[in-house]
Amino acid sequence: MRPVLVDTDVLAGYLGGNPRAADFMETFESRTILSTVVVAELYSAARDEDERAALDDFISLFAVVPVSQAIARAGAAYRSEYGMLHGISLADAILAATAEAEGAELKTLNPGLYPMFEGLEPAWTD
Repeated sequence: MRPVLVDTDVLAGYLGGNPRAADFMETFESRTILSTVVVAELYSAARDEDERAALDDFISLFAVVPVSQAIARAGAAYRSEYGMLHGISLADAILAATAEAEGAELKTLNPGLYPMFEGLEPAWTD
């Protein structure tokens, strides 16, 4: 089975106690990988050292994929191709490039941010 690369919005739902996010993570936990970009976004939302320590423990459960030169280059190409028309951030473009490089399924709540993946559906709907 392919790995599952999880976007920040999915993890934010899980960490915030969303029951659908909890079900999602239970289903895909053994296949979940994280991008260093997602890890940075999670840490940027931590309000204090206790939250950062809890994130340390949570993140340690998953493989974390670093942004290599090849991923950075592919992400920049996605940003150039889709950024102006679709408003894609560099972080989202790098996440897409990471999914491609890892052969992973990308799971997000905002599939519109990833037009390079035709037919991408939300990880769940409320």
